[in-house]
Amino acid sequence: MQRYDTYKDSGVKWLGEIPSHWEMRKMKFSFEERSQKGFPNLPLLAATQNHGVIRKTDYENRTVEATKSLDTLKLVEIGDFVISLRSFQGGIELCYEKGIISPAYTILRPTHITAGYFKHLGKSPIFIQLLKSMVTGIREGQNIDYGKLRENLLPIPPIAEQTAIANYLDTATAKIDAAIAQQQKMIDLLNERKQIIINRAVTKGLNPNAKMKDSGVEWIEEVPEGWKIIPLKAIISFVNGYAFDSNDFKDEGEVKVIRISNIADGTIDYEGIAFVHQNQSLCPYLTKAGDLLIAMSGATTGKVGFDDLGGAYVNQRVGIIRSDFQKWVYYWLNTSYFKEYIYLSALGSAQPNISSKGIKNFRILFPSLEDYERIIENLELLCQKVDNAIGSCENQISLLQERKQIIINEVVTGKVKVM
Repeated sequence: MQRYDTYKDSGVKWLGEIPSHWEMRKMKFSFEERSQKGFPNLPLLAATQNHGVIRKTDYENRTVEATKSLDTLKLVEIGDFVISLRSFQGGIELCYEKGIISPAYTILRPTHITAGYFKHLGKSPIFIQLLKSMVTGIREGQNIDYGKLRENLLPIPPIAEQTAIANYLDTATAKIDAAIAQQQKMIDLLNERKQIIINRAVTKGLNPNAKMKDSGVEWIEEVPEGWKIIPLKAIISFVNGYAFDSNDFKDEGEVKVIRISNIADGTIDYEGIAFVHQNQSLCPYLTKAGDLLIAMSGATTGKVGFDDLGGAYVNQRVGIIRSDFQKWVYYWLNTSYFKEYIYLSALGSAQPNISSKGIKNFRILFPSLEDYERIIENLELLCQKVDNAIGSCENQISLLQERKQIIINEVVTGKVKVM
């Protein structure tokens, strides 16, 4: 793409050179902080990294509803920007609805900068790096120090150019987002296909000509002769996690602590893992290599993953499952039947959850040992093919997201010219 004719040093390391006719202006001269309260009848808003600031009722994820002291919540107008508790991870959010939001957030009204331009600058990777340097606190208490942030210089093009930049990026990013959505749709279809494969294999087996019998269970219907219906507790042992004090968690230490957030799809994600000091009395809560861990509450209730390393403590609401038939258990806990069981078990609760008793009493089918070996081998082969296809789609999404970030960075910093 075309570059500007001349450039100058911006005077700040994180930005580098900018077009010669652009200004560098402290953030406090482009925004006015809004701190108006006393509007309890306005809708509650949620600050989201992917959708901006929108009504809580429109947000797909569960959020804690504020039911008291609505007078203390801050007013947010359409076109305002919100610095949330997670802005250092994903940028500053533009508001699309008038409403009220947590008083812990900083509300900014643009005065000498267009909302369209800052919407992209405030979400650009280069600006997010600046935000990260403005963070105070540790772990869950991290917050952006606006007192420091407002003294930082921002690149300010002429108003007409800001509008052109916003229009160009709106179009360019919309195209990339559409391509990402298409890849995500393919992932959803592949996951549905994987679900069907697992459901059929663990309830019908591999032989389409096998003699069948009535299972006596409505949701399973007919099953191969010789298969048994058993509760999980017949083939597993179960260990509940330990209720650690979150104040004991450290970034470094002697023993890892696996929390619900560390349980990924079939494995354990050690990124951002917490550590605690070793304690001999906590040996019963240590994992062994090959243990199957399950999330027992929250949005990811029922998600399971193998701990291939072992030697980690498990936090509360994480369960350890051990069995001589570990892979069969793993696939059953990935069936739609188990997901439905969790849903029904959690009816009337504030959030999805399942107890150790509920897990142990969940009924599954168990085949002959001969069928078991063949089914597991076949399942691993078919699921791996689907996982490879999903991985390819995820790689495409990563490339598209990277391309989107590069385009935004280059345009809002003046590295390329769009008018």
